Amino acid sequence: MAAGKVALVTAGGSGMGAGAARRLAADGFHVAILSSSGKGEALAAELGGCGVTGSNQSNDDLKRLVDAAMAKWGRIDVLVNSAGHGPRAPITEITDEQWHAGLDTYLLNVIRPTRLVTPLMQAKGGAIINISTAWAFEPSAMFPTSAVFRAGLAAFTKIFTDAYAADNIRMNNVLPGWIDSLPQQDARRDSVPMKRYGKVEEIAATISFLASDGAAYITGQNIRVDGGLTRSV
Repeated sequence: MAAGKVALVTAGGSGMGAGAARRLAADGFHVAILSSSGKGEALAAELGGCGVTGSNQSNDDLKRLVDAAMAKWGRIDVLVNSAGHGPRAPITEITDEQWHAGLDTYLLNVIRPTRLVTPLMQAKGGAIINISTAWAFEPSAMFPTSAVFRAGLAAFTKIFTDAYAADNIRMNNVLPGWIDSLPQQDARRDSVPMKRYGKVEEIAATISFLASDGAAYITGQNIRVDGGLTRSV
């Protein structure tokens, strides 16, 4: 159990972000949730935590989340970075504006809050867990901006690890495949070796482990949770 420890979850009003918040609260974490819809505030209240309605694309909104957690509990031990959905189009039809939107959605969504929490974690350590995608290394034309910028997230994670592992701040990426927070399609299900969609709770369980003391020697990694959909040697 993580009694007394504090976890922040961005884009945590629904889907995998909300699942992570629920699991971390069950593990004993105090949770602070950011979402743009207001659902994060409602979920945080349900879980006995605190919530902020705002965007992970806003440094000011993220600072409000961090400040609220520090004012309430005086510490931050875990940051979980979730994300919304970025632009999708044929690769040469994506506009400059859409590429910039993808950058905001899939890479800067991690960089912004990481800048805020890293100085607060340096005294006692901490864990940063980013929800990425199974297609970060084996990209699909279905998700062009996601695949491109989450490949960049993998590089950012390794550089961050080199800089802060000695301070006992760990960063890892969780790479979900087809998860049941998405509308289910037979062809997608059948493309998975396990022949089923993953569950939000299974992603949350992976995040829970990476946030725990049991994962204290794991950092700089990209961990696929995709039923065998993508594989590497």
